[in-house]
Amino acid sequence: MPIITVQRLKKHFSVPQKEPGFLGALRSIASPKYNKVRAVDDISFKINEGELIGFIGPNGAGKTTTLKILSGILYPTGGFVEVLGHVPWRREEEFLKNITLVMGQKNQLWWDLPPMDSFILNKAIYGISKSEFNANLTELISILEVEDLLQTQVRKLSLGQRMRMELVAALLHRPKVLFLDEPTIGLDLVIQEKIREFISAYNKKYGATILLTSHYMGDIERLASRIVIISAGKVIFDGKLPKIREKFGREKLIQMVFEKPPKIEDLSKVGYIVSYEFPRAKIKVARGVVALAASQLLQKFEVVDLTIEEQPIEELVRGIFASGKS
Repeated sequence: MPIITVQRLKKHFSVPQKEPGFLGALRSIASPKYNKVRAVDDISFKINEGELIGFIGPNGAGKTTTLKILSGILYPTGGFVEVLGHVPWRREEEFLKNITLVMGQKNQLWWDLPPMDSFILNKAIYGISKSEFNANLTELISILEVEDLLQTQVRKLSLGQRMRMELVAALLHRPKVLFLDEPTIGLDLVIQEKIREFISAYNKKYGATILLTSHYMGDIERLASRIVIISAGKVIFDGKLPKIREKFGREKLIQMVFEKPPKIEDLSKVGYIVSYEFPRAKIKVARGVVALAASQLLQKFEVVDLTIEEQPIEELVRGIFASGKS
């Protein structure tokens, strides 16, 4: 049975239309006009218990709006949503005790206080027993390697340290459902990997259901068993990551190392030249003719080495975003 059900979800906003200049500003006040923005426009999907889903799309696609609806922060314009058997925007106590929302660009910790003060406040808010609080806190700060920072003002923490503290605060009550919105944004590669490892371990150990948004395809490839892609408020793909290559990966890449410089015009007849700086070149060819293209390269040019690769998943996803088509 699905833990999260979304059916024909819609969220539209009325945005004031402002006219330029002083007189335009007065007209906007006296007779305001509004534009309707369809942030989420008739999307549907289901998530089963324990799934870790990558929820991706270009800026403005409706990802964060959807997460805010699922966590009960926003009311939808239309559609049906159920999370853990609850309607999120009713914000029932049992629902709130079993979910969490972490936004990489928003603070939930008190800026001028040490993280420990916020943790103690969350203990009271969620009604966590002393023994459970101590056990959960000890485990989380150990895994995230922040034991020495509990009494440091949040404002004095680095971005990576603060993000790890945000995760501690969000998970002290052991939620069953995690909504993670860009949890690694702005972090260096080392901290990104630490947070990925932590999210993966939490999912496996506690069977938590996780919906993860990220602009870093490394997060998605490393963590998600399935991805949902939205564009302009609509779902344009829902499936396993390898299915993206099957559905959208119509081309492959051939990389070569040459003994002598090739004639560029001859090379371009074999495939689209992605990059060339002697002695290396990379071309793109249709999947169905890749064997023929490789044979032509070996016959026509002095090739020292040749490899055939799939297009990077990030490149494929960018193409899907650009087309906005399923």
